[in-house]
Amino acid sequence: MSQFFDDIAIGDRAELGSYTFTRENILAFAGKYDPQPFHLSEEEAARTHFGRLVASGWHTASVFMKLNVAAMKARAQEMINAGQRPARFGPSPGFSNLKWIKPVYPGDTLSYRSTVTGKTPSKSRPQWGLLHFDVEAHNQDGALAFCFCGKVFVERRGL
Repeated sequence: MSQFFDDIAIGDRAELGSYTFTRENILAFAGKYDPQPFHLSEEEAARTHFGRLVASGWHTASVFMKLNVAAMKARAQEMINAGQRPARFGPSPGFSNLKWIKPVYPGDTLSYRSTVTGKTPSKSRPQWGLLHFDVEAHNQDGALAFCFCGKVFVERRGL
């Protein structure tokens, strides 16, 4: 979504792409960022309620950001190619309701999407609006595995 705040509608959805979690990328991520035994060792994971190696929740979250940034860059390039200027995105004031609902195991593929749930024009900075959105990642069986509610500032058109 590289459109201006004014051009975005509640209900707009962006399919961000899919990512397959492998034993190798689970171990690599966990080794760098979340070195818990059930993310690093099949044997240790077997002793937990997960029963086997499982991806870090932060891995599922970082994949969202990777796919989101790639989708935004692609949409911005499409707009540039069409002779349009993409909107600027500002900071995010945070997120809420982060949930890791279903474990993600090697071989699972998550498909990520973002849906606009609300818009709030900024009173203190009228050139910006606050976009509210829900992010969901479903596994290959259609089960919801990861979700959160996010917010980000988006440039308004012509202000």
